[in-house]
Amino acid sequence: MSSIMDSVNQRTQLVGQNRLELLLFRLNGRQRFGINVFKVREVLQCPPLTQIPKLNSLVRGVAHIRGQTISIIDLSMATGGRKIENLESGFIIIAEYNRSVQGFLVGSVERIINTNWDAIMPPPQGTGKASYLTAVTEVENELIEILDVEKILNEISPLNTDISQDLADTLDVSSSEGKIIFIADDSSVARNQVKKALTALGLEIEVAKNGLEALKMLKKLASETGDVTDKVGVLVSDIEMPEMDGYTLTAEIKNDPELARLHVVLHTSLSGVFNQAMVKKVGADDFIAKFHPDELASAVEKWLGTELKAK
Repeated sequence: MSSIMDSVNQRTQLVGQNRLELLLFRLNGRQRFGINVFKVREVLQCPPLTQIPKLNSLVRGVAHIRGQTISIIDLSMATGGRKIENLESGFIIIAEYNRSVQGFLVGSVERIINTNWDAIMPPPQGTGKASYLTAVTEVENELIEILDVEKILNEISPLNTDISQDLADTLDVSSSEGKIIFIADDSSVARNQVKKALTALGLEIEVAKNGLEALKMLKKLASETGDVTDKVGVLVSDIEMPEMDGYTLTAEIKNDPELARLHVVLHTSLSGVFNQAMVKKVGADDFIAKFHPDELASAVEKWLGTELKAK
């Protein structure tokens, strides 16, 4: 287990190369799941949990780890399975999502694999809106499921998606009337959160489920005028997406003459461990950690009103 923890701490250098590493784990059965190593702070044997009255039923208790009190979510129960009975043999994956730290209780932790984002595929058609999958991949002829953690967290503690009235009273995007705000995110919950927050701007909103789909849609829009900014005002993109991540999407946009003038705001739950140098490397215009509706709406308004010279 110490080797896995060492790897989690050391292996964060693949971001920006359309590559990632997944920490593989199991819940109750044989099915294996994956979580991006870049989200993981630590992996440890399940410590004693403290019970607190009126906790959400999916939260098995809280743990005191390195001076911090962390809620421990039973990941099996959270995805509709039976609870993990034997806490003593279970493991906790300490991860950071959306500006907060959570502990995910899992049955066992296996190893780390190195793969490409283009090997991470959207969930199979027919999984439905109730599915907790955000992507799948194949390892050793076995399907690995990647969970929509943002959906799980939103069901436990829903995020406010409304901008404040004070901000709403000051928003002005009149100079961008008729432009589209484009959103790329693989989580249906995250897409809806962003869409609701940006509806206050009063502009048309288009969405894509991953970086590759977004790139194709943007190129199609650009082909109609020769410059995508004739139609699109700003792109708000997640970073972790199947087939093509947000860093690679940004680099593709900035290297395409018909797309290069488009402002890109990277919007991601990779908050505490985010590498600011990578934003500059790929040419993104801004970075906003998920999820604060006022910050997001303000950033989009800012870039809507800023002209970018073609490279």
